[in-house]
Amino acid sequence: MVIGTCTISLHIPESRSLKSKRWVLRRIKDRVRSKFNVSIAEVGDFDLWQRATLAVAVVSTDRRFADRVISKVIDLVDSDGNAQVIEIQTDLR
Repeated sequence: MVIGTCTISLHIPESRSLKSKRWVLRRIKDRVRSKFNVSIAEVGDFDLWQRATLAVAVVSTDRRFADRVISKVIDLVDSDGNAQVIEIQTDLR
């Protein structure tokens, strides 16, 4: 069994309230969940309007598959026009 995890720090420059931040994050999380069979959640920077930290987890029997899924999730999040990726940390175990 392989568990792939990824932590993605985001900057949301147009956010002027927690409500607008939540709207951007909800949109990103819904897109990731609908396209990939992964778990995704906000795990940090809860009270900051323009910062967010998301965590993604995937479980697989194949290390390459888990790595590819994490890479595709990162690409999808990075392609969102409302948030900019600041930092990425990945781990496969």
